[in-house]
Amino acid sequence: MKKLLQAATLSLVAVLAGCQSSVSEQDHAAATATTETAASVKTYSIEEFMATTSIRGNAISPDNSKILYSSNETGIYNAFEVPVSGGEPKQLTNSTDNSVFVISYFPDGDRILYASDQGGNEITHLYVHNPDGTSRDLTPDAKAKAEFTDWSHDKQSFFYISNKRDERMFDLYEMDLKSLKPKLVYKNDQALDVAAISRDKRYLGLVKSITTNKTDMYLYDTKTKQLKQLTKGQGDVKYYPETFTPDGKKMYYLTDEGREFTSLKSYDLATGKTAEVEQADWDIMYSYFSRNGKYRVTGINKDARTEVKIYEVATGQPVTLPSMPAGDITAVRFSDDERLMSFYVNSSKSPNNLFVYRFDGEKPKQLTDTMNPKIDTDDLVEGQVVRYTSYDGMEIPALLYKPKGIKEGEKRPAVLWIHGGPGGQTRLNYSPLMQYIVNHGYVLLAVNNRGSSGYGKTFFAADDQKHGDVDLKDCIESKKFLTATGYVDPEKIGIMGGSYGGYMVLAGLAFAPDEFAVGVNIFGVSNWLRTLQSIPPWWESFREALYKEMGNPKTDSAALYNKSPLFFAHQIKKPLIVLQGANDPRVLQVESDEIVEAVKKNNVPVEYIVFPDEGHGFVKKENEIKGYSAVLAFLNKHLKGETSGQAGTSGQ
Repeated sequence: MKKLLQAATLSLVAVLAGCQSSVSEQDHAAATATTETAASVKTYSIEEFMATTSIRGNAISPDNSKILYSSNETGIYNAFEVPVSGGEPKQLTNSTDNSVFVISYFPDGDRILYASDQGGNEITHLYVHNPDGTSRDLTPDAKAKAEFTDWSHDKQSFFYISNKRDERMFDLYEMDLKSLKPKLVYKNDQALDVAAISRDKRYLGLVKSITTNKTDMYLYDTKTKQLKQLTKGQGDVKYYPETFTPDGKKMYYLTDEGREFTSLKSYDLATGKTAEVEQADWDIMYSYFSRNGKYRVTGINKDARTEVKIYEVATGQPVTLPSMPAGDITAVRFSDDERLMSFYVNSSKSPNNLFVYRFDGEKPKQLTDTMNPKIDTDDLVEGQVVRYTSYDGMEIPALLYKPKGIKEGEKRPAVLWIHGGPGGQTRLNYSPLMQYIVNHGYVLLAVNNRGSSGYGKTFFAADDQKHGDVDLKDCIESKKFLTATGYVDPEKIGIMGGSYGGYMVLAGLAFAPDEFAVGVNIFGVSNWLRTLQSIPPWWESFREALYKEMGNPKTDSAALYNKSPLFFAHQIKKPLIVLQGANDPRVLQVESDEIVEAVKKNNVPVEYIVFPDEGHGFVKKENEIKGYSAVLAFLNKHLKGETSGQAGTSGQ
């Protein structure tokens, strides 16, 4: 829940696994090495970085012949499909204004289901795309948001949630595939969230947010219309329904009850007994079954990486797979007959690529090649997991990107990257913006400050009601780590972030005006009083939880005032650049308008770019090119002292 202000579409998180321990002597030696034996590294333009294709979502067709996914190859996300045997992808939709995010093929295999909003306003609708190229809005209420939940096991319908009845609450609907007409399944009057549906359609697993660290779990019987509260834990404990077993006898759920990290447990619907299913030394993020229940997949958040485990349900033993591609394996999907498995592989040096594996022992087959062929991946940098000690002794994890070609004794400018959230996490994924900045000579440190997810519930809760204070101090303390590497100029360290990370940028410049040389704010909060008063109505189910973490604008106005950079903008004296989407429903444009005007009064260099066709994050390549090139030019001017033109707009 602490990720509420994080933009899911921001392509700004980078990462890959480095070491997993604290900064040991070996880690410190790697971080502080200053000699570079590699040949001269080529630098690339933002156009070249953005010529790399971003892909997401995947679904195997009912006949196992092709895989569906979304790609921004055209400059905006559209639906594509690629043969399982390999070959050229086929474009299915031709949107030029709003992104198309695929969900799945229809059971007939001829139609596809996808989601799309208008200019990033997050009011998503569900669409059917027909073989003749036409599309139909299945949830046409202009003011209502609709989100896909699951297909029915009999493949005669699909489930989705919508707030068309009450803009504050999401009811559950079932859409009949023949008539394409919905019926109400569950009327949500208690601000609960639907999390799981049994295969026989009888039971729903629901969750209620109490705080960002505490939730309660419910079971709803659609036959008897009874709602049963399953948990009423003491203290801060989270429960989250995950899936029902294929036989419908148990519900699997995630919980951190009695542990620092979430584990997977089962609830027996007949007896009410619970049992441990799976534990790890990190958070289990998800677990689900293949269609016929032959396999179960578990994803683990292992030190900013994703570790996927696949089990054979009958034996409970891990599935032995052939040698898999290097990198993080994510988004595992099975064909209906359980003979095929599709998945993505990515790393900090490589964007998502789609693979398919047949359960007959053959080698996984790569179906896409998304990296711009003009970019040599040897010129890119792998992220290294490091840790440093903060002001009060707490250990802070971070991801270090050291540019290649640093000469003996040379000191480079550096940039902190602060994730969104506030409870987000910078993970080990490919980020064109991060690689672009590092490729142009900047050291980059992505700080997973206290309050970040993935490091246990104590660490997660450590910033509650202390935002812009203890988490900011973690960022300030990272400067000591960077300086100790020996290759960072301590006078040239900037701070950059998106969403909540953008707030941290403004907080750093306003509350610690001498600490950071520049600030790059992307869609960031400047006035918490306004932001918390104007959150979208469909956030009702976790409004109170958000208030308990951040502060209630009615009862905690003084505290929120004091953590809002807008009211302390007169203290900002370092250069600032602000990027903002005009359609942003989370951080309204007025937030950026006002902070820019306030800082200008200080006679401080300020640059401001508003994107009229974006929301809370970028989905259009042309806007990313414009925004990211402006960011690099700004950094070059104010950290490197360069004065000529827009940096990084052409290859060298």
